[in-house]
Amino acid sequence: MKLYLDPAQSKEVPALIRSPNKTRKRYPESLVEPVANEAEALARAEENLHPAIVIGPSRSSEGVRVFYLVRWL
Repeated sequence: MKLYLDPAQSKEVPALIRSPNKTRKRYPESLVEPVANEAEALARAEENLHPAIVIGPSRSSEGVRVFYLVRWL
């Protein structure tokens, strides 16, 4: 997958992703909560709140701001 990101606005950050499963590669901004660091993401993880490293936000072709999954923590 080729990503077109604005380097001035998009960066890799730890986050919590609100999702019932971990199968997607991109998530709308409304489901992603950036956090200060990986330790905080791991500490706040719950059943449907998954810690991850994401990159974004970026505007999708549909006009929605999305974060792309880099890796799960």
